[in-house]
Amino acid sequence: MGNSITIDAQGMHYKILNQKIHDALGSGRTDIQLSHVNGQRYIADALKNDISITIDGVPGNDLGIFMNGPVITVNNNAQDAVGNTMNGGKIIVKGMAGDVCGYGMRGGKLFILKDAGYRVGIHMKGYKNLNPTIVIGGNAGDFLAEYMAGGVIVVLRMFGRQNGNSSTGDYLGAGMHGGTVYLRGKSDRKKIGKGVEVTELSDADRGLLKGIINEYADDLGLDAGSILSEPFEKLIPLSTRPYAKMYTY
Repeated sequence: MGNSITIDAQGMHYKILNQKIHDALGSGRTDIQLSHVNGQRYIADALKNDISITIDGVPGNDLGIFMNGPVITVNNNAQDAVGNTMNGGKIIVKGMAGDVCGYGMRGGKLFILKDAGYRVGIHMKGYKNLNPTIVIGGNAGDFLAEYMAGGVIVVLRMFGRQNGNSSTGDYLGAGMHGGTVYLRGKSDRKKIGKGVEVTELSDADRGLLKGIINEYADDLGLDAGSILSEPFEKLIPLSTRPYAKMYTY
């Protein structure tokens, strides 16, 4: 028996589909192809180890929630909360993604080819050697990096809708107290939340960004050199305790 299997999700309840995925993994399959996916939730939730899942169709909410190791490729759009509280692995979305992607993300990588919705990277955090990364090839909606505590978010503004002269919506980095956001092109200062500083990139930033973009471009069939030929801005929090005055300790 080979390591690959195809599961047709046409009209299948999400619980049944996820059980079939777990059964396939339990039988030693490490390469799973899902066809006709149409909104089924919780795909790859809490999965571990070196496995790959390719999805044809549009997966539902919480794709890869608590995931720790697998690589998921979506050959279309994805709904909300992709990579919710993800610990490790990689999710590649070859289209748009919905709201709240990377919520509480603690590790791993989320690569989105086109636009992402609202509140992407909210409460995103890093821990010890875990440094979560989100790359958005298009634009992001309001509240990007809200309450962000760690990790890296990159917005490239290459595809999808255009927000005037900005790559994001309003309230960028509101409550941000850790991590870094890199924006390709000029940011709109009126859209940035209080307590966030816009700075130039250091040599270390350029090295980090080059590695991220090279991997992103390889996964999505893009030209890394062309992406990196445009200038980037760096956004960091001014304080690690933006709400200190609200507490008595």
